[in-house]
Amino acid sequence: MIPSPDITGILENSKDLDRLRKEQEDVLADINKLHKKLQTTPEVVEKPGDNSLSKLRSLYEKAKELSENEVSVSSQLLGQLDAFMPSGPSAQPRRRMDGNEQKKKRMKADSDISRLSPSMRSQLDSLASMKGDQVAARVTPENAEKDEWFVVKVIHFDRETREFEVLDEDPGEDEEGGVQRTYKLPMTHIIPFPKRNDSLGPEDFPPGKQVLAVYPGTTALYKATVVQPHKRKTDDYVLEFDDDEEEDGSLPQRFVPFHRVVSLPEGHRQ
Repeated sequence: MIPSPDITGILENSKDLDRLRKEQEDVLADINKLHKKLQTTPEVVEKPGDNSLSKLRSLYEKAKELSENEVSVSSQLLGQLDAFMPSGPSAQPRRRMDGNEQKKKRMKADSDISRLSPSMRSQLDSLASMKGDQVAARVTPENAEKDEWFVVKVIHFDRETREFEVLDEDPGEDEEGGVQRTYKLPMTHIIPFPKRNDSLGPEDFPPGKQVLAVYPGTTALYKATVVQPHKRKTDDYVLEFDDDEEEDGSLPQRFVPFHRVVSLPEGHRQ
């Protein structure tokens, strides 16, 4: 007997769900291995050419993508099952639910499914723990001609919308009356700064590497080039900011603390 299209769709989505969860398990295993490596040998990130931190970030991004796909497929399955199951009398009659109750039930089921993903739960816990931290934030919309990045303070992270609420504590004189402003930004617009006392140590940017750094005396971030890396965890970087020309056209060298330097975001426009 050939399965009906409804059953076929349910089976296909079930296979996709199994595949996504298997991939999540594999990614989580890789994350745990890297966590263990960094915990036992934190000095490895200070070695030239080490990419442990960028690899860890890539794994977190993959875990996030897989978890979101899992929730999407699970939502489709719930809709397919609700449409397929009979609404008339059965051996165990179901209590009819109004639209709001059905919506709440689906939302609860989606939430329960999301909590089943250890990698996503770990990432969300980490993001929620950033409340009160200063981070690098892009405050311009996607279609802006250039990127504007500032140092802002995390007020709240919404686990449902995956958005940060941040406060620009030092808006500058050119802003509207110098009033502090809040922004709601997606996760992709936020970059955490290295911790001053982080046991893993900061990422080691070699000479010639382009980075995003806080210009001394301001809360704005600009593209800069590493002239001299830090030798010890507490050392400053020596940087040349791209738009910081002297009258003779030369670029002055600025000292910037390591905890105010982050990787240049992919596709940065300035």
